[in-house]
Amino acid sequence: MIVGRETISVIRTAKESATVATILALVCMGGGLVWLQQGATAPAEAMEARPTPGSLAVVNEEGEVVGMCPLKHTDVRTEISGFVARVEVTQQFHNPYDEKIEAVYTFPLSQKAAVDDMLMKVGDREIRGEIKRREEARRIYEAAKRAGHVASLLDQERPNIFTQSVANIMPGENVDITIRYVEVLKFEDGWFEFSFPTVVGPRYIPGAPTSRQPEVPPELEGQVVQPDVPEGTGEPQGTGWSPDTDQVPDASRITPLVTAPDTRVGHDISISVEIHAGAPIRELESKLHDISAEHDGEVAHVRLKEKATIPNKDFILRYTTASEEIEDAVLVHASDLGRFFTLILQPPERVRPEQVTPKEMVFVLDTSGSMRGEPIDKAKQTMFHCLDSLDPRDTFNFITFAGATQVMFDKPVPASEKNTEKAQEFLEGLEGSGGTEMMTAIRVALAPSDSQEHLRIVCFMTDGYVGNDMAIIDEIQRHPNARIFSFGIGQSVNRFLLENMAKAGRGEVDYVTLGTPGEEVAERFYERLRNPVLTDIEIDWGELPVTEIYPQSILDLFSSKPVVIYGQARKAARGEIVLRGKVAGRPFEREIFVALPGREPGHEVLGALWARQKIEHLMNQDWAGIQRGSPRTEIKEEIIDLGLKFRLVTQFTSFVAVEWMVITEGGEARTVPVPVAMPQGVTYEGVFGEHKAVTAQTSFGIPWNVGGGYGWYGHGAGGMAGPAGPPAASVTAGLPGPAGPVASDELDYLQDDVWDLADRVTALEAAEGRELTPEEKRKVILEYCLAGELHGLAEKVASEGQDGNLTIGDIEVKGGLVEVAIWLTDDSEENLAKLKELGFQVLGQAKSVKMLIGKLAVDKLEEVAVLDFVRLVEPAPTSG
Repeated sequence: MIVGRETISVIRTAKESATVATILALVCMGGGLVWLQQGATAPAEAMEARPTPGSLAVVNEEGEVVGMCPLKHTDVRTEISGFVARVEVTQQFHNPYDEKIEAVYTFPLSQKAAVDDMLMKVGDREIRGEIKRREEARRIYEAAKRAGHVASLLDQERPNIFTQSVANIMPGENVDITIRYVEVLKFEDGWFEFSFPTVVGPRYIPGAPTSRQPEVPPELEGQVVQPDVPEGTGEPQGTGWSPDTDQVPDASRITPLVTAPDTRVGHDISISVEIHAGAPIRELESKLHDISAEHDGEVAHVRLKEKATIPNKDFILRYTTASEEIEDAVLVHASDLGRFFTLILQPPERVRPEQVTPKEMVFVLDTSGSMRGEPIDKAKQTMFHCLDSLDPRDTFNFITFAGATQVMFDKPVPASEKNTEKAQEFLEGLEGSGGTEMMTAIRVALAPSDSQEHLRIVCFMTDGYVGNDMAIIDEIQRHPNARIFSFGIGQSVNRFLLENMAKAGRGEVDYVTLGTPGEEVAERFYERLRNPVLTDIEIDWGELPVTEIYPQSILDLFSSKPVVIYGQARKAARGEIVLRGKVAGRPFEREIFVALPGREPGHEVLGALWARQKIEHLMNQDWAGIQRGSPRTEIKEEIIDLGLKFRLVTQFTSFVAVEWMVITEGGEARTVPVPVAMPQGVTYEGVFGEHKAVTAQTSFGIPWNVGGGYGWYGHGAGGMAGPAGPPAASVTAGLPGPAGPVASDELDYLQDDVWDLADRVTALEAAEGRELTPEEKRKVILEYCLAGELHGLAEKVASEGQDGNLTIGDIEVKGGLVEVAIWLTDDSEENLAKLKELGFQVLGQAKSVKMLIGKLAVDKLEEVAVLDFVRLVEPAPTSG
């Protein structure tokens, strides 16, 4: 689909879209969907934004400019004591308008945060938030809003994304919201690290729209990016730029409006940190911000040098102490809620093994539009060094993904100089564009490991900007024979997804800012991989009366960081525990004396930290259900009980505060969303298209060429441009033979412009410098024209099915028949007759786009796919 030409010409559906009855109203492409009437056309050129330099202005329903952004400032104050950080975030809302408003702000917090308090200050009065079930908190808030009371509501959308709503802020008045949370600091290779995210990056939203797009006044076009995206018919849950979809039901709540180019957000941030290290502080650094720091011995005071900083990148503070090693520690808190402890155990020294075992390595690179520019340059630099550092005895493969997934080799190949050079040459030509169909890449990279006896190492480089992050974590858990090392590329990445990818894949996460040398990252990766500190870890608790220990399975230590355990004790006790594992393949064992006192009022945050770990354990059991908005009842109820008991914000519990003493006047408050900045290093062109098109036709889940530019959803080196390229669910592999895989520029040509199969084969032959054999030609046709999910389906039904019935994921075969969508170059009666001769049963037809829905015998799939008038055969859309 090309926006900026006269019509929408070629289309392709995703398998997760809509019923057969509605598919005739769908026009889809590149793994996503767009709702249009049959015969609809795209505008000849996108509408132009009218950006205005300076702060962000907002308008009322009559289109009048009435003031500035209602969020004035965010102040972050952190106190660190040993391993624990207590963080206080104050959001200062102000109403400069002549009518009362409701402010809605979507913002990030640490993915490890245990959010345990909220205060609302109205004038001289402070109201402490009450923790309630999410639905009950919403009812209280809406009732207070209707009655004219000042009220606030804090919801969690993801463990690292929250929404703050503040209702009935009177003209000229201020309302301050203070949120408090605790977390345990990261300690690795001698460095403590505290990080604070400041902006929610733009998420790629897969799936079919189920709601309208939240409304923004048209006069705001020049101030925010408001894409003209496909819509459903339901009411959106939130105020973001994306409608909700069947794959991301809360998409409108995690896609805050983004300020337009040449404008800035109307709010800023200040950060201060007080450190009580417990040992003399030796070195202290900030990775992305200029800071002012004073430290004397064990205490340090740090603040941003600029007191009012634009919130567009993570704040990352690191420091070392005089002793680079940590001591074993047991922290205990006993109260009416229980007897909680946190156990921090120092790791053994790293020992290099006598012999390095060869490994199977798969490198996966995100080439989507949000990676365009500096992020993908940094990823390529890092990946280049990773390839260059392979052991010659290793085998490897190379995968890229954007709107579709490309695999370089049919299977992992030896890490010879010739093969690594081919991969590096291919790497050089990559650019960032297209959507972020990460789920397909996950399956392609991990699925082969299911039938292997050896371990597959997967190195995954991405910014993590996707809305279906919980579903991706769930998918990784289904492939236990692969180990994932995730790399977050950029200044403000999705740490929740990246850390949980590594946890689910029993690997390690690393963060690569745009100033981090790629060689340094590659060296650290191989040091972790080849020389892990401690593996196969377990703890023998002996006679200690402990219960509910989290994490229940301790991950291997690939770097020098402590083993941190959270638990409860049934009573006071003293005794020895034994830490066991393997160091360089040899058994390791260490005894540690532990004392659990009967009553200990200090360390009161330990109960919240334990509860936060248990909540994570519960969510790990049903990521897919939580993503769909339909979690298992027992999981949801247990999380709610923990949230209510420990005053924690969770996916199902929220803080609500109401000023019941005052009733405001002036009718219903007008809702004003708070826009956010584009993360530093992420381009508007990559995410929303060229500047001139930032308010016009872009979409989620669809590669659209916006205003002549290559948007995040545009086609190009990283994305696909419809059925001419391989389907998003399939793979483009290199041809067998001495010539190896096709170079990236030939692939771009094939994906974007070549529609005729004969032309594709000719182009490949030119690239190979030889004539393809009939078998190779058939392989090319099937790779381009038969979706990956359908490859080998007939054989699977024959070997695994019963009476011709088999269900694989969303594909259901009944009586040997499967529902498919067939895209044609020519839908003449003669060609339709040929399909019927092969047993195709037509259920529906979209003539304007030459697409058929129907049933076909699984043993006829390849025969249909190689017909010269067939562009693509893929699974028919499902009902979601």
